[in-house]
Amino acid sequence: MASSTVGSTADALSDLHIDDSVPNLRKNLAILSPQQVELAKMLVQMNQSHLFEHWPEPGVDDDEKLAFLDQVARLNASYPGGLKSYIKTARVLLADSKAGKNPYDGFSPSVPSGETLTFGDDNFVQFEEAGVREARKAAFVLVAGGLGERLGYNGIKVALPLESTTGTCFLQHYIESILALQEASCRLAQGEGPTEIPFAIMTSDDTNSRTIELLEKNDYFGMKPTQIKLLKQEKVACLDDNDARMAVDPNNKYRIQTKPHGHGDVHSLLYSSGLLKEWLGAGRRWVLFFQDTNGLLFKAIPSALGVSATREYHVNSLAVPRKAKEAIGGITKLTHKDGRTMVINVEYNQLDPLLRASGYPDGDVNSETGYSPFPGNINQLIFEIGPYLEELSKTGGAIKEFVNPKYKDSTKTAFKSSTRLECMMQDYPKTLPPSARVGFTVMDAWFAYAPVKNNPEDAAKVPKGNPYHSATSGEMAIYRANSLVLKKAGVKIDDPVQQVFNGQEVDVWPRIVWKPKWGLTFSDVRSKVSGNCYITGKSTLAIKGQSIYLEDLALDGALVIDAVDGAEVKVGGSVHNAGWVIENVDFKDTSVPEEVRIRGFKINKVEQLDKLYNEPGNYSLKP
Repeated sequence: MASSTVGSTADALSDLHIDDSVPNLRKNLAILSPQQVELAKMLVQMNQSHLFEHWPEPGVDDDEKLAFLDQVARLNASYPGGLKSYIKTARVLLADSKAGKNPYDGFSPSVPSGETLTFGDDNFVQFEEAGVREARKAAFVLVAGGLGERLGYNGIKVALPLESTTGTCFLQHYIESILALQEASCRLAQGEGPTEIPFAIMTSDDTNSRTIELLEKNDYFGMKPTQIKLLKQEKVACLDDNDARMAVDPNNKYRIQTKPHGHGDVHSLLYSSGLLKEWLGAGRRWVLFFQDTNGLLFKAIPSALGVSATREYHVNSLAVPRKAKEAIGGITKLTHKDGRTMVINVEYNQLDPLLRASGYPDGDVNSETGYSPFPGNINQLIFEIGPYLEELSKTGGAIKEFVNPKYKDSTKTAFKSSTRLECMMQDYPKTLPPSARVGFTVMDAWFAYAPVKNNPEDAAKVPKGNPYHSATSGEMAIYRANSLVLKKAGVKIDDPVQQVFNGQEVDVWPRIVWKPKWGLTFSDVRSKVSGNCYITGKSTLAIKGQSIYLEDLALDGALVIDAVDGAEVKVGGSVHNAGWVIENVDFKDTSVPEEVRIRGFKINKVEQLDKLYNEPGNYSLKP
């Protein structure tokens, strides 16, 4: 059997006139399966013969040779169109990069149409209600392929505490928010349509097992395990030169060096897994994408989903007001001189030269509003599933890619280190026809955007007035947002004080947190606050139950209140105690856990009033 395989494969290689160029491959044919031979032929055809140059005689390192072709098979299967397509695309993009080709050549930028919301007004409330009603027809996708190393944290980012008051981690908060939406939506719909909201998480080799462990250890944070689907993305081959020759792993000559391809892989994974088809068949209409460490996101989801449903957007990008030249992409309408149009995110370093080349001599500048007219992209996206699936069926889930080689010199003939193709999930609209309805929803950043992505040292170097995007600022943003929401609902709250943690000056508001089921929307919060309520600046308020009502509450200290579902609690009167105190922590102090160090503070729980109501009923707390 082996000899016939050798004969047929040798003939096949001979037909391609390449057997003399890869003698080390030819003499190892007997150890390969027919499928592996086909992969080897493909590599040789695509000018990758160098991958076999070091192969020794049969009988030496055979397991490593087979493992190499197993890796090739995985790389081939995980990329839309296979490795042939990857290499061909790479050659085109590398040639364009070497030539300095402008990807926006021939395009003129303008501000697209979208919806700008003002928190708490009637329009906002109507969109929120519409979004809650639609939520039962939605699916959520969390892009969570990265570790927290950039933050100074060695775990997976979704395991980081969202805030220190309750210690709730990001993944728990996201799941509890989806469950709260699910319950509220089904209550409004009264049995119409699906009753469970599915949740997909895109992981990587780095995060997959740890994400599973976090979910299992915590009983999936209350969600049914069957609602959650993990999709693991594969890496892509690194490239050594402008001819797209794949790089050999410097630590193992029988491996191709690989690096992450980017979060744009989420589209091909959703398509190839069959999830989109399954969701559409179950009557779902929307898929919502979000990234791993934005603790404010779900405050913005209901109204943004309401905008998608009301405006019938195929693609809706959540956005925030953007300062000119701020390091955040701008949502832009591009019109080509041949008439083509698209609405996409243009990265901040590309937007300014694009504007200057298109008749705007000042480039990226603020308008009379004090902000750029181009909304700031925050990479939270809402797609209508039907048109989305139809488009992916044409592309196989492939997204427009880019390459960013670091050249050794101005000749651009050699790289400092290997490169690879990359893709971003927000580039999906680049493939859409002009008839696609692509819009945006702008909300104030205090309400919608507080990512945690910078370590303390990098955050401390951020120019004054620019967002830190650190664990420190991310947590303080939660307290600020909740304080401002309660203020809008009629609660009197002390102004914040400024403090410095890990070299970052931040506003410190009362530490107010609540479970999503208590205040999913502004209407929910407003309905649970009455009378004259007042919270002092030193206070901490943690609300964990659903039917807890604040009525003439004067809080000066710490109050933690919980109630089982079905227990209705009215909280009022005066609560005064020593409370919980914020204490500085040096991020270099290794005696303190990483998740505390990167914030620059810890909470000393000196004294609190802690109330738990275990039985359904109607209670009134008058301390």
